[in-house]
Amino acid sequence: PPASRSARISPAQIRRSQLKPTVFYPKSYTVEAICALPHPVPTHALAATPCMTHLLTGSDDGYVRDYDIFTSVNGKILLTAPQRHHAGVVEGILKAGQIRSWWENPAGSPSFGEELSPVFSLALHGDALWGLAGTSTGSINLCTVRHEPGRLIHSMSGHRGPVSALALQHDEKGFFSAGWDGDAVHWDLNNGSIVRRYTAHGAQLTSLAVRPLDFDYPTKSEAGSGDSLFGDEPEGDGEPETGRQRAGNSSTQPAGAAPRLSARQPPPRPARAAVDPAPVPKNAPPILDPAGYAQFSSDIFMTSAIDGQVILWDTRVPETTTGRGVGRLWMSAGTPPWCLSACWSMSGMQIYAGRRNGAIDVWDVRHFGRTGPLETPRLLKTLRNPASSGVVSCVVAFPDGRHIACASNDNIRLWNAAEAGEGDVRGRVQFKIIPGHHGGIVSQMVVDPAARFLVSASGNRGWHGDATRTVFVHDIKPVL
Repeated sequence: PPASRSARISPAQIRRSQLKPTVFYPKSYTVEAICALPHPVPTHALAATPCMTHLLTGSDDGYVRDYDIFTSVNGKILLTAPQRHHAGVVEGILKAGQIRSWWENPAGSPSFGEELSPVFSLALHGDALWGLAGTSTGSINLCTVRHEPGRLIHSMSGHRGPVSALALQHDEKGFFSAGWDGDAVHWDLNNGSIVRRYTAHGAQLTSLAVRPLDFDYPTKSEAGSGDSLFGDEPEGDGEPETGRQRAGNSSTQPAGAAPRLSARQPPPRPARAAVDPAPVPKNAPPILDPAGYAQFSSDIFMTSAIDGQVILWDTRVPETTTGRGVGRLWMSAGTPPWCLSACWSMSGMQIYAGRRNGAIDVWDVRHFGRTGPLETPRLLKTLRNPASSGVVSCVVAFPDGRHIACASNDNIRLWNAAEAGEGDVRGRVQFKIIPGHHGGIVSQMVVDPAARFLVSASGNRGWHGDATRTVFVHDIKPVL
């Protein structure tokens, strides 16, 4: 066969690769709200460029709004008294958001006429040339953003209900969508056609994320001053991926090759069931085991469903038989449904899934554990918020590969997922409160690759829950 040629790195990719935090491995973060973006209705979706120059918000009124974050946080315009009342902010100095433009999100079907659709999901090109917006009717609208903002280029129909999540491929020539119909769809942006449809067990899909491939953080010794923050190198559960390790996970790995695991991984032990597994949904794929996991390439994505299942999909494995190229992550019989949000760590090593009972499950896809009847990707730990916190509606990972932010009805909390639950933690609070949202379900959060801003929005995304009408921009500062 002809020798494969690697694609030339584009100037945009080179520019985005320079977006890195000033401190790679801080001890913790201080996250404070510095700007508020009042909206007339709840906001269901967010999307931003890696540099945070453009921030899109999608709201229940059927409008997409484009905000200038740097002008907002660096300007001198403060919230007025009515805006403070609207946002529920009574203390502190908060700046007002500066909007660039806004446009309508049509339902996408001629039978609906000019009716607008709530924006349940968003995705944005890395240089803000175009954006995608999901509708409640199952269509996805492609619009321009930077030039002629809001001009509808094409509307793609592929779902039989609301589009709950959108995620771009790494080359931005295609994207994935997830819907209430239980399907994940792979789209080709060159012609707007469907490449492949991934159907699991029919449960509504709540989130979708493509596994990161370009994680190139230095090791602690290479990072220089980062060594003094923690002393010894982290254990394998939270160890950052180096460029040498990343080579084993690059897109050039042939399909069907076994994944290259960490050198610190202990040898597998005999499997034993610690607790009873959850019931198997009808038509669900099998639990992911070593044989199935060995077939996965590095080009995989993850979906979470309303019934609590988290599933990994391989885009390269042909869909020849039911369940081939796909596997579920094991969960116990006591795990509740309503998994509204799941995400990858920035290194692509861990998966975090928020639960209805205020817990966050942490899996390591490199390691095989003993949490189920078979050796499956290891359930490292379960982080538990206070019992009164309510449903974990959104989870987002920080670039250091260790910290996560999880949102509940009462507050947003910052966890060090790599260290939480380790050692004697009795009577010790293991998280920080991120002030801002309170009393409303958080629909989505965004953290930029340079760890400068965290943006949070409130909306129920069409499911149950009360929401506020404010988007907060938080300033992130590392704690040395």
